[in-house]
Amino acid sequence: MYLLQRRATPLLRPTSASLQCIKRPVSSLSAALKQFAPIDVHPEVQDALAHSRPVVALETTIVTHGMPYPTNRETAESVENNVRKAGAVPATIGLIEGRVKIGLEPRELEHLADVAKNPGVVKLSRRDLGAAISLKKDGGTTCSTTLILAALAGIKVFATGGLGGVHRGAESTMDISADLHELTRCPLGLVSAGVKSILDIGRTLEYLETLGVPVVSYGPTDDFPAFYSRRSGFKSPWRIDDPVSAAKILYTHEQLGMSNGALFAVPIPEQYESVGEQLQRAVEQAVKESEENGVSRRGKEATPWLLKRVGELTAGKSLASNIALIQNTATVGGQIAVAYAQLASEATGKASHPHVVHQAAGFNPDPGHKKSTHLPPAKLVVIGSAAVDITARADPVPGTTTVHNNLQTTTPGVISLTSGGVGRNVAEAAHRILSSHSKEFAHTTVLLSPVGDDVFGQLLVSESENIGMRTDGLIKVPAARTAVCNMVLDSAGGLTGGVADMEIIRSLEVSKITEIIDKHHPTIMAMDANMSQETLKSLVKYANKRHIPTFFEPTSVPKSTVIFPAVAAALNTASIPRAPVTFATPNVLELAHMYQEACASPLELTAHKYWWKVVDDMGLGSDFRMELERLSRRSAVGDEPAPTGNLSFLVDNGIAQMAINLLPFFQHLIIKCGERGLIAAFRVSGEQAHNSAWATQSSNIFARQIVARHKSRSSVVVLKHFPPIQVPEEKIVNVTGAGDSLVGSMLATLSQTPDAFDNPESLDQLVEQAQLAAVYTLQSEHAVSPRLSTLSSNESLH
Repeated sequence: MYLLQRRATPLLRPTSASLQCIKRPVSSLSAALKQFAPIDVHPEVQDALAHSRPVVALETTIVTHGMPYPTNRETAESVENNVRKAGAVPATIGLIEGRVKIGLEPRELEHLADVAKNPGVVKLSRRDLGAAISLKKDGGTTCSTTLILAALAGIKVFATGGLGGVHRGAESTMDISADLHELTRCPLGLVSAGVKSILDIGRTLEYLETLGVPVVSYGPTDDFPAFYSRRSGFKSPWRIDDPVSAAKILYTHEQLGMSNGALFAVPIPEQYESVGEQLQRAVEQAVKESEENGVSRRGKEATPWLLKRVGELTAGKSLASNIALIQNTATVGGQIAVAYAQLASEATGKASHPHVVHQAAGFNPDPGHKKSTHLPPAKLVVIGSAAVDITARADPVPGTTTVHNNLQTTTPGVISLTSGGVGRNVAEAAHRILSSHSKEFAHTTVLLSPVGDDVFGQLLVSESENIGMRTDGLIKVPAARTAVCNMVLDSAGGLTGGVADMEIIRSLEVSKITEIIDKHHPTIMAMDANMSQETLKSLVKYANKRHIPTFFEPTSVPKSTVIFPAVAAALNTASIPRAPVTFATPNVLELAHMYQEACASPLELTAHKYWWKVVDDMGLGSDFRMELERLSRRSAVGDEPAPTGNLSFLVDNGIAQMAINLLPFFQHLIIKCGERGLIAAFRVSGEQAHNSAWATQSSNIFARQIVARHKSRSSVVVLKHFPPIQVPEEKIVNVTGAGDSLVGSMLATLSQTPDAFDNPESLDQLVEQAQLAAVYTLQSEHAVSPRLSTLSSNESLH
């Protein structure tokens, strides 16, 4: 009968719509940041979350209200170290000057710990969070508030000492910790040494059962621990003894869309059990005293008072136990987080998708346009490639130092998939820097790039949204494939081969681009060299007609001259009020190729009458050459001789000559010289030359600048060297994205200060910030370092 019934009943499958209704968002942090919530995520934590690596949340009430200084700071540091030793990233959460910090810098931890110097620090529960933020307070997060903020960030594990609960006498006082309710709406695994022994443990367990929060003993028995003691006299309904089992419980909650957390009760290490009875007697005495002096009726003041009193009664033995149990739960929490990340990774890896999957489930193919109606016009428009980078790196041969470099068959290794493309990297760098300076700048950058109607296009859109970037400039091309670059590296990191599918960028219609630009009011328009010559020609014409400054990133040596047909077309217009392209950022190899092509290509750019006119107006003579010779003898790094040598390459390799000869076509050249720094070469002409601050400047070899003025002052030419920021070789992680970060930073500044090059001081600030952005990315495994979001604390756009 059962079998017949199953045949007759149609199989019900959930629709995509119904799944969307029941599926809980993994994290609402991106939504909060889009609302300009006062939240700062530490770059290390942000990096780990973005790549689904294990993270453990840690509270700060034990720092601000739980222990004396400096033991509180030292304990917090040791707890973070235990999380790291387990293979996870610690995210200590606190409030500093009204900003939520998910992950603390050492100086921030010190600021919260030294309560003698910072007596106004407050203890934060859910009820306090909004008020404390509004009043710009410093605060330590309780268990409940840490749960809220960790869940907001998408963190899955939280390690603490003891959970709050039902206080003794709660049947008359109704004193029940907010921690319990937060566990019903924050989907985390809370790892603690049970609940604080000053509480009514039996009623706490009954209340957790009523709330539907699973209680799991983590250890050899099902005894529920009582903070200082391994046994409370109560049993847990469930028991496990390994991190994988705990991770499976949390992951099952995730699969079912459940919003509650789970309590994993870890007993204090056995060596501290012997003092447990003595400590418990002290607890009973402290509780009795609190009832007599009225502290028990003073809400959140009660717990810190009781813990302090227990410490006094036990001559500090309770403090040692307190430290031991929180260190222990941090280790277990780290292990659970690692197991969860591995479990989630394995589950995700089971899915396999072909490149082209039209109308992928749940993918709005044009999500950006849906949101664009609420976004202000952008000041910075970046037009270029957005691609998915797939990198496969072979593992070393086990037990040897042999490098896997003959990859003619499959071999074990690591495969990573990230968002990339020059245009996208530049736009991300600019976005991160602008957003960090002011919420008003958060949506002032828009990337214009085509994406296919496939899973890679979906990835680019979602990854951009996750960091708060605009997506209304991502143009869906239904019949095309999203750009993908697949690189294969040997075990030493050397490139052995790869495939780049980048044709989609050449399918971008100019009319579609200009239609989108018309909706904005850009102060500058940036283009990478991945587009076709015809597209670039149309874009330069469009920008010059509307007096929009243009910025060209050459991308590579072969592509560096793709802009020249656009330059030639501009030179043949009736009037040429300025250089066809406002800014360009070649490296020394790209500069040489551009110069050679300008002189020798069929376009014959250096034979054009406009070129001759500009060169004549610059009026550079023997004085300029003598000053250049003097500059070339300066060290490339600081004032002392350096391993990278001096600036003789400016003359010996003709870098200065080539730059000067290209200035008629590019008003400003920023030449990337690698470990020898940057060279800025530009000219100021016409009325602008009279008003520019450079008109009153002189050459100064010690300041590494040459300023040449025509005798009529109708033209000023500046050539200035900027030494590099020194980075130890062992700290360099990635050299592929530093140039994009440098360009993105410059664009961020120029979008807000278009005349930054007209003043020596503002130019120095622009370059200093750009070089710092490049260094951050050199030290990151990302194409654009998340640390760019922190530049606002050190640098200024103005």
